[in-house]
Amino acid sequence: MYNSLLTFSGTKSLEDEIYAELRGRIKEDDISAPVRRGPYYYYRRTLEGKEYVQHCRCLVSNDGAPASVYDVMQTGPDASPEHVMLDENIKAQDHNYYRIGAFRVSPNNKLVAYAEDTKGDEIYTIFVIDAETRTPVGKPLVGVTSDIEWAGNDALAYSTMDEILRPDKVWLHKLEADQSSDTCLYHEKDDMFSLVLEASESKKYLFVASESKITRFVFYIDITELGKGLTVLTPRLDGIDTSVSHRGNHFFIQRRSEEFFNSELLACQLDNTSATTVLLPHRESVKIQDIRLFSDHLVAYERENGLPRVTIYRLPAVGEPLESLQDGLTVDFIDPVYSVDPSESQFSSSVLRFSYSSMRSPPSVYDYDMNTGISVVKKIETVLGGFDSSNYVTERKWATAADGTQIPISVAYRKDLVKLDGSDPLLLYGYGSYEACIDPSFKASRLSLLDRGFVYAITHIRGGGEMGRQWYENGKLHKKKNTFTDFIACAEYLIEKKYCSKEKLCIHGRSAGGLLIGAVLNMRPDLFTAAVAGVPFVDVLTTMLDPTIPLTTSEWEEWGDPRKDEYYFYMKSYSPVDNIAARKYPAILVTAGLYDEADHEEKEEESAEEDVPSDPRVMYSEPAKFVAKLRDVKTDDNVLLFECELGAGHFSKSG
Repeated sequence: MYNSLLTFSGTKSLEDEIYAELRGRIKEDDISAPVRRGPYYYYRRTLEGKEYVQHCRCLVSNDGAPASVYDVMQTGPDASPEHVMLDENIKAQDHNYYRIGAFRVSPNNKLVAYAEDTKGDEIYTIFVIDAETRTPVGKPLVGVTSDIEWAGNDALAYSTMDEILRPDKVWLHKLEADQSSDTCLYHEKDDMFSLVLEASESKKYLFVASESKITRFVFYIDITELGKGLTVLTPRLDGIDTSVSHRGNHFFIQRRSEEFFNSELLACQLDNTSATTVLLPHRESVKIQDIRLFSDHLVAYERENGLPRVTIYRLPAVGEPLESLQDGLTVDFIDPVYSVDPSESQFSSSVLRFSYSSMRSPPSVYDYDMNTGISVVKKIETVLGGFDSSNYVTERKWATAADGTQIPISVAYRKDLVKLDGSDPLLLYGYGSYEACIDPSFKASRLSLLDRGFVYAITHIRGGGEMGRQWYENGKLHKKKNTFTDFIACAEYLIEKKYCSKEKLCIHGRSAGGLLIGAVLNMRPDLFTAAVAGVPFVDVLTTMLDPTIPLTTSEWEEWGDPRKDEYYFYMKSYSPVDNIAARKYPAILVTAGLYDEADHEEKEEESAEEDVPSDPRVMYSEPAKFVAKLRDVKTDDNVLLFECELGAGHFSKSG
């Protein structure tokens, strides 16, 4: 470690230079794209020199007029006065860590419920305040998750967790009542399942979903009849995954099964939920990722050939028969590879809002008129420091895996600096778990690499969801090693095509992506010159053998249950801690998060065991054990650094 410190003793000026660049690109005094809800525009404001946001609103000047893509929140002397509902900077003053996990305005716009985490352990406290006066309403709800929804204007639904931090109960809370008198709507006793709360876009129903990695079933409750409790909408069937929403006299059901692995979209009448109509059939090459409902339209967020797409369908009038949806309108995007995500829209309008970015295009918010096809940009994230998107190139490439599978790679570089002759440095990122889609999006901090001649690449490897459900299935359980060999194949492809050389190839991954980094370091340590493993899940066997650790039981459908021999020996064959050997490794940085209660100014009288949980997803002991074993066994003198952040959870420090 002493030698490592000597290695970095001359980098202070470079550190200062990069830090100045990172901060210099940020427009600190800014607001988010305003969202219209009823008579108000809601938005978040950031202030120069401040770490956190203000939650603000102001009155709509033309309240009563239908929403339009041309709507603009007035500014200047004639604008409605801004009202700050909550200033996180003030709330965070007494805490080393501060995060708002949910901020929900009541349907009548009079109250705000927000969930606050002051430790980084993802255990929240819910506060309800008057939106105008900011005065508290009732007592806080303690020991809860950030999953909260309004049930009308006088009640909240929220969830709590069991001892392994699994959301297992959903509660109904009447405002100003004591938390001890809250009604438990549902208790999920199966520790393979966790509960999720959702509100329909129509705001007329709440849905409670119980989900494992392969099964999901849903209950509903009518907001106007809370006393009736939950009703089963989709039954619990092993291997069947359903998500639901509501419009008019129909529920809409997105349903995935082993046969229809990329999902189909169904509809049923409210009074006859067992009789369904297929609106969008299953397609082997197109995955239905999500749907969003409007009073007159349905929007399908889909994936095809590794890229997201947005398709809009017009719905018949409420009360008319619902039949198969045809002739959808697809939104066009400008970059060859990109990221697009739904943003909050008004259910009663014909305006769809989405966010868009690519590795060369800063995040933008668009309003899209679903009747005319006209789109209007509402906000482009300002990137200071002379940024010009035309200086950068973004591409889609395909590597061939060992079994012949084509693996997509998203690549970005600065065209006037990169030579593509094998001499350029390259940072390769990967994740490849949980069906997560790591779409190529913009990150201003990445410019400090690109502007120094780096190539940046994202591997869309199996275990993720970029290419559909089967892509995920072929990178989990007994096929998990495909994730690692895909990553290696991508690295070899980039070297072959002269994007870099072994001596200039750096790799990066976090959490399950940190497992990826640990695994490929053991499999091909000769292929890379440097690696960064952030909060890595590297002690796979030890963790998955202990059902008392958070997340373990629900993860058995992702990784396997090592209490069974077939999974034990397969997992042991790739678990990074268990495969470290006496060999040369590249330079490595490993990070972890540890919340240290002793650093808190207002230390509560708790036991030592309760003081330390920290990162509730990957315990700090995993990366610490990985580093200790590497130091003991590896045969090289390359830098090996371990950084453990005190006062940080899985997602690093707040602010």
